[in-house]
Amino acid sequence: MAWKSRTRNLQVFDTELSADTVEWCPVSPSHDILVCGTYQLQKGAGEADATPSRTGRLYLFEFRREGSTGPPLTELQRADTPAVLDLKWCHVPVSGEAVLGMAAATGELRLYTLSDSQEGGRGLHTLSSLEVGAERLALSLDWSTGRMDSSDVRVVCSDSAGCVSVFSLAEGALMALSQWKAHDFEAWISAFSYWDTQLVYSGGDDCKLKGWDLRVGPSCPTFTSKRHSMGVCSIHSNPHREHVLATGSYDEQVLLWDGRNMRQPLSESPLGGGVWRLKWHPTRQHLLLAACMHNDFHVLHCQQALEGSGGACPVVASYILHNSLAYGADWSQLSLEEPAPCSPPAAEPKESLPGSGGGHLRIQYESPTASFDTSLEDDTGRYIPEGTVAPSATGPAGLALDSDEDGAPLSWLLASCSFYDHMLHVWRWDWTPEEAPQVPPQC
Repeated sequence: MAWKSRTRNLQVFDTELSADTVEWCPVSPSHDILVCGTYQLQKGAGEADATPSRTGRLYLFEFRREGSTGPPLTELQRADTPAVLDLKWCHVPVSGEAVLGMAAATGELRLYTLSDSQEGGRGLHTLSSLEVGAERLALSLDWSTGRMDSSDVRVVCSDSAGCVSVFSLAEGALMALSQWKAHDFEAWISAFSYWDTQLVYSGGDDCKLKGWDLRVGPSCPTFTSKRHSMGVCSIHSNPHREHVLATGSYDEQVLLWDGRNMRQPLSESPLGGGVWRLKWHPTRQHLLLAACMHNDFHVLHCQQALEGSGGACPVVASYILHNSLAYGADWSQLSLEEPAPCSPPAAEPKESLPGSGGGHLRIQYESPTASFDTSLEDDTGRYIPEGTVAPSATGPAGLALDSDEDGAPLSWLLASCSFYDHMLHVWRWDWTPEEAPQVPPQC
């Protein structure tokens, strides 16, 4: 069956500082909650060798679908913090609340709870903080709860000294379990195997991908792979398929692995631009989202590769509207069964109040090389009709999202952010059978 694919921008938000990480809350009933972290290097004033400082900001948003008269994304809170390198929600509630982890440039691992504020709305509140080491940056974190298992809540964190640390969370406090030197240079990424959380993976600027078994101690890795030719900066265990692991690197390749045989990857997909983040879809086991630094955001369909056919995974959707380094990206678990909201008529700009959620922008973008149909907004704030930006694309024949897919149109909500232009985008991806009647949204 042939498929048609379209990405459509819903909203753009100016984060003011360079944006590098974005995460939708996976804990019900807060799937409408989005966080975005920023990183800004401030050069020291005065002497040439003055130590630069790294500052950041943490944004909390709510996505509202009802009505079409205003932007769907509403800012709930902003907090100045040390520079943010990574954000990850715990996949399960902790003591009844959603918990957010933050890797900070101060070398701290910070935890926040999402709860009702005194003003009546939802907000983030500090739960715990722990320094992973002196004179280093905390670079990444992952939770052991990727399969929605709350029996063992732990966090793994990597840092700029090449170390990996594992922490437990009990009664709201972080407790260090182990820390070891894993890589010769920066340990860009660390991640749990969601199927056996005693297994941890790490990737570093030494071009090595390593595995560690916490039961036998970290004195020696279970494997060391040099299959990537440059620094390894993204790792994600598939929460739906046991043993499946995705890795990305500055070498612009996405590799899929069977964790039982790390000598040779299942597939290799060249995406270009350096693969900074990878995210498996929260419910569809074959869809993989990639943030590709210099080459935008792409969704890979991995079914044939995981079934042993080898070869590169086809790209079934691309989002091309960022104009800077593509760093943060994530899937939302919100349902998008109804048509996408239409843009309201343009209004006179109003002065934004501090914390009021100002900064919504219209997109003006031209791309003669776009390979997927992408909807934008014109100068009046209305969506440009399909086909005026890029020709519609038909996905590879024979692809089905999953074995139980019946050919019905599907839509997902995503968020992405880019660095130097400090932009957060919220967008949707529509994936529709070619045979199905095409009903345009009624604006």
